[in-house]
Amino acid sequence: MPVGTLASVKGIPQDILEDLGVQILLGNTYHLYLRPGVEQVRKLGGLHGFMAWPRAILTDSGGFQVFSLNELRKVSEEGVTFRSHLDGSSHFFSPESAMDAQIGLGADIIMAFDECTEYPADAKRMRDSMELTLRWAQRSKDHFEAHKHEVPWNVRVGAGVLTCPAEHSSATQTGTSGPTQALFGIIQGGMDLALRRESAERTIEIGFPGYAIGGLSVGEPRHLTREVVESTLQFLPQDKPRYLMGVGTPEEIVEYSKMGIDMMDCVLPTRAARHGLLFTSEGKISIKQARYAADNGPLDPKCSCRVCNRYSRAYLRHLYASGEVLAQVLNTIHNLSYYLDTMQRVRHSIELGG
Repeated sequence: MPVGTLASVKGIPQDILEDLGVQILLGNTYHLYLRPGVEQVRKLGGLHGFMAWPRAILTDSGGFQVFSLNELRKVSEEGVTFRSHLDGSSHFFSPESAMDAQIGLGADIIMAFDECTEYPADAKRMRDSMELTLRWAQRSKDHFEAHKHEVPWNVRVGAGVLTCPAEHSSATQTGTSGPTQALFGIIQGGMDLALRRESAERTIEIGFPGYAIGGLSVGEPRHLTREVVESTLQFLPQDKPRYLMGVGTPEEIVEYSKMGIDMMDCVLPTRAARHGLLFTSEGKISIKQARYAADNGPLDPKCSCRVCNRYSRAYLRHLYASGEVLAQVLNTIHNLSYYLDTMQRVRHSIELGG
């Protein structure tokens, strides 16, 4: 899933995302809550209507972003008090308010409110954090079940991953029937494999239509990430979506797909593009390097994206060196295309029994 933090994949309009074959985008509840505000998005038809995106959307709960605020947050049983990174104003997220926010945003898939455990953390901290996440998971589900029909389906939002266009268009904003969102639970437990198993088993007992592995890519070595993923996967249902949050490189998404992960998101393809780092079949290329100043060849001779079909490495290097906005746009288009092509090859391999 390309990351569209503020209801936008930086620099790329929605029609190009559609042309690239993007099926689902990720939005960020924390950032959208602060700007433009959940109620504003709700009034404009939810995220689908607001950003004119007819395909599926997943929103995270904001827990990871609040976690990343460090000194600007205070965690209690009830939730998290935090200060906005924009203006320092004080706010509060609880499992219930996180559900209200995501219901108001109207994404197809939403996430339970969790606490992301930092790395490194001692045994007591990992246990306490996991237990809090489990209590919050139950509260998230209870509140969602009581309010799930308040989703702003007041515009035709198109086909999500769980419902069809006709269902979306026939549902009403405050009705008691019609489609609802899918609420996924999140597995925590730090780097403790026993806690990860316990978190998985107890989250499954609460019952969700999909499960995410959270709390990774928080500074731990990559081999440890893989160990936690591999260990946790064996305890998650194979007949429900399994979502690995915040990962990874093209090589990692192939590896994790083979292990049994169904969904992933990562800012890497878009963030790297803005810094001139491009993924190709020949390895990573830093287009800012002087060696490409006279290189008239395509960025990736094996890539058929609109960038590689039209522009040379020399031109892309010139745009980047000149500080042209177009450099970020074209770089991002290529990196997203490379990631999506990678996933397409993974799906094709699965269809062939690979």
